[in-house]
Amino acid sequence: MNFKISFIILFFCFNCFSQDTLKTLNVNQLMNIVRSFHPIVKQSDLRIEKSIAELLLAKSSFDPILSNNSGQKTVNNLNYYNYNATEIKIPTWFGIELAGGIENLSGNKFDPTETIGSSNYLGITVPLAKNLLMDKRRAILKQSKLYSAMAEIEKKAVVNDLLMQSIESYYNWVKTYQVYLVLQNNLIISKNRLDLVQKSFLNGERPAIDTLEAYVQFQSFEALLMNKKLEFKNSSLNLSSFLWINENEPFLLPESVVPQIEWEKEVNMDSLNLNLDELLSFSSVNNPNIQLYSYKLNSLEIEQKLKFQELLPKIDLKYNSLGKGYDFNKNIANHSFIENNYLYGVKVEMPLLIMKGRSEYKISKLKIEDTRIDQTQKNIYNSLKIKAYFNEYENLKSQIELQKKIYLNYVELVYAEEKRFENGESSLFLINSREIKALEVKEKLIELQTKYYKSIYSLQWISGSLK
Repeated sequence: MNFKISFIILFFCFNCFSQDTLKTLNVNQLMNIVRSFHPIVKQSDLRIEKSIAELLLAKSSFDPILSNNSGQKTVNNLNYYNYNATEIKIPTWFGIELAGGIENLSGNKFDPTETIGSSNYLGITVPLAKNLLMDKRRAILKQSKLYSAMAEIEKKAVVNDLLMQSIESYYNWVKTYQVYLVLQNNLIISKNRLDLVQKSFLNGERPAIDTLEAYVQFQSFEALLMNKKLEFKNSSLNLSSFLWINENEPFLLPESVVPQIEWEKEVNMDSLNLNLDELLSFSSVNNPNIQLYSYKLNSLEIEQKLKFQELLPKIDLKYNSLGKGYDFNKNIANHSFIENNYLYGVKVEMPLLIMKGRSEYKISKLKIEDTRIDQTQKNIYNSLKIKAYFNEYENLKSQIELQKKIYLNYVELVYAEEKRFENGESSLFLINSREIKALEVKEKLIELQTKYYKSIYSLQWISGSLK
């Protein structure tokens, strides 16, 4: 666990016992916690470990095999045979299998094709058609290597999606908190106005109806504040679903933890790519969801090569060099490959209609075609989504600037209306109307700002660069 993550967890634990002191959580801290502790990320690590184990299993098909076969038969005190044979078989990459062994056979009754006494052999089995260029064990090994690489890519895709979900939850949390603060401030202003109107009434400067209207406005803000506080608490619970600590233990966000104070400045624009052309180019090559299609196609092409072998006749050539005794060197030195001391055999098999081979090969071709269509669609979808998020990002940037101006104008209107009220030229009703409208505009501004930051991270997510 790195120091930064340890500090964050200790900081959270401290807050569990220090509820009266507000601490902050920013988006980068959140992402570090998700990357390090979320169980879904840990599951991805387990899948990587599993793929490595499966790769080792696939390699086991090429493991040399040492075997020993011993036997003895005696009936009515007659020794039929004593037999002992030790053999090693070595599979190779191109379907060729090498073998070597020693045998010892003695007795009175045995198969006349067997060699009496001690003997040795060195042999080779070669597929001349089917299984020469591809066989099941080579296909499984190649696919296992791809699956191991795919597990790494799948982890990137999982982390990319998970981070985006946590970021969306985070900015919903930020929005509800900022709105809550605005309502809290409005409630204070409303309470001060109520106190001022009550004093004016007691001094005979205001009618009693004004105190009632000021009190109703205060109660309205009080009710709104309670509602916004509930929304903030619920958004905190939603954000907590992404917070975990060691040993897969969920963590409940304390009420003492709030968003970073200057939350509008927490996104480091310099570290995020916001260039449309670069995002499109990056996504087409590095987006993990798109990369996976390349691996899937490679796997299907291996499967297609394997299925093609079913169209070929099975022709296996087997040749053994034989020798007496256990001296292999002497056997090789005195051996004439096709004149003496050899065992030779050819096995030929072929289905007459090749129905299985033709059907499986056709299916494999259709799978590749189907996956390529999916790959093209995914590329187009991603490109369109990047452009859509970029348009949203640009539009929100303009909307925010406009909304800020609108809000400032409404603040001026409220201020002007209050001055008019002090001069006896306006009413609390008009002040309240202006204030409520200003509040709505401020809420809209906060919503636009949080959408704006979501759109920035959405561009990183859809391009596959959140990791």
